[in-house]
Amino acid sequence: MKSLRILTILLALLAADAASAVGLDRVRFHDETTDTTAITALLIEAEPIKDPGQRVAMLARKFLDRPYVAHTLEGEPEVLTVNLDQLDCTTFVETVMALAFTAGEGRTSWRDFIYNLEKLRYRGGEMNGYPSRLHYISDWIVNNNHRGNFREVTDCLPSVSYAIKTLDFMSRHRDAYPALADDNNYEGIKNVELGYRSHKFPYIKWEKTDSRQVIDALGEGDILAFTCAAKDLDVSHLGILTMVDGRPHVIHASSSAGKVVVSQHELREFLRRNRMTGIRVIRLNN
Repeated sequence: MKSLRILTILLALLAADAASAVGLDRVRFHDETTDTTAITALLIEAEPIKDPGQRVAMLARKFLDRPYVAHTLEGEPEVLTVNLDQLDCTTFVETVMALAFTAGEGRTSWRDFIYNLEKLRYRGGEMNGYPSRLHYISDWIVNNNHRGNFREVTDCLPSVSYAIKTLDFMSRHRDAYPALADDNNYEGIKNVELGYRSHKFPYIKWEKTDSRQVIDALGEGDILAFTCAAKDLDVSHLGILTMVDGRPHVIHASSSAGKVVVSQHELREFLRRNRMTGIRVIRLNN
């Protein structure tokens, strides 16, 4: 017990010293000292777990009951936001994935986490203004899949179907995004959307997700992207799969619960109740 207290104190001192020594003017912490200390502790705990899915699931559970807060990434100019205390469905999944990815590399520095968070969140792994953020999940998947950060396995699963959509929700709803009041940001998003006209992507229909074949093909810690019926949007929610008594449930940042929770209902019923059309399935490579 004494050694654990000493380790915690040392982590706090190291994190505070590093944070003060590095001029990270393009990073916005919610609380720099507590965030960097918590990141380091989580990485140290996760690093020995060699299975990527188990590592993702363990880290996801560390955030249970963390408050749901939307729009924490918004603000001009665009900066890399690190906030472990307030999460929406996207920032929850990105945070867990960046932690799991970093630990999978055998790294336990919060600076490596920041590098990997940027790598996952932005086009080409480099933050360069609002349009460089991978807002559409299809764009996020294509870009990260191409760079080898993770792989989408949906089309390898049983009962796969395909949807074709033109993704232009953001430009069609410009008033809902304060950053799009800036014409340069608006044109940047329009340019991104040009690449997703008649975009074809795989998904498993919601009614197929309780089949034995699909359940057996899913794994603990799979990242789930929940597809939606909107004609101009691909995915409306993100979560992480966990098995409860052998049945698939979802760890997610829930706006209705106001915090990160394990879904009360199994995957199929979760999808039905939330009027989601299906799932896309993503796995870390390391």
